[in-house]
Amino acid sequence: MTATDDPLVSTEWLAARLGDPKVKVLDASFKMPGVMPRPGDDYLAAHIPGAVYFDVEAICDRGNPLPHMYPDEAQFARDVGALGVSSGDTVVVYDAGGWVAAPRAWWMFLSFGHADVRILEGGLKKWQAEGRPTESGEPSPTPGTFTAKLDPNYLRSKQQLVANLDSGAEQVIDARAADRFEGRVPEPRPGLRAGHIPGARNVPYNELFDAKTGLMKSRDELREAFVRARVDLDRPIVTSCGSGVSALVLTLALYRLGVRGSALYDGSWSEWGALDGPPIATGPA
Repeated sequence: MTATDDPLVSTEWLAARLGDPKVKVLDASFKMPGVMPRPGDDYLAAHIPGAVYFDVEAICDRGNPLPHMYPDEAQFARDVGALGVSSGDTVVVYDAGGWVAAPRAWWMFLSFGHADVRILEGGLKKWQAEGRPTESGEPSPTPGTFTAKLDPNYLRSKQQLVANLDSGAEQVIDARAADRFEGRVPEPRPGLRAGHIPGARNVPYNELFDAKTGLMKSRDELREAFVRARVDLDRPIVTSCGSGVSALVLTLALYRLGVRGSALYDGSWSEWGALDGPPIATGPA
């Protein structure tokens, strides 16, 4: 992979471009429900200068009872336009440094046809650790003009994953922690069964980055994590997690390993794990 097709950019790269009207910075920090303070409040307290808050819980299909499912093209275009993003802009997304939702925002932009999108390596954690400036409060961005065209190949539905149980055409990789994947602990969202999609592999997303530095691990370490989980990088892959957010950390790691054409199961365990959902498996993969 060359520097031009690596989704990650450094803090030095971004610092040199702050203030460029064609570079739009988005804070996509995210937390599980009930974890306080809420990420929007964290954003208001401190964010990279000029950054606007990309709220995963709002830029979604608000009529769907499942958490933060993909919006349609019109809503995505309207919502990111309201953040000041236009189709000709370079978009840089970051999160608090825990590698959760910045990859989700990155994948959404890609899937809606916007290729000029990057992720800040190390996020706000690295930015602040280096003593770089932050600001607080709510910005008032000038609305942009954004055109969205969804490529359905970036996503998979429950129906497609059910069909895949028989065909096995695509490998499913689950980003949740091993105890959740194996069904040894209750799910944090109420009303869900414990376990995983039959045949899925498990690569916990937090094993792909250094929690102290906020940096994603080396490509050799990323490759080893997938090899250890018996994932064939030459075969089609679908990533999944609890609700379609941390799965994209796996997708990002795969992308950095040169894997193209992977897809996200957007409903993830919030849909599959429902009491009336499809078959489940428990125990190690």
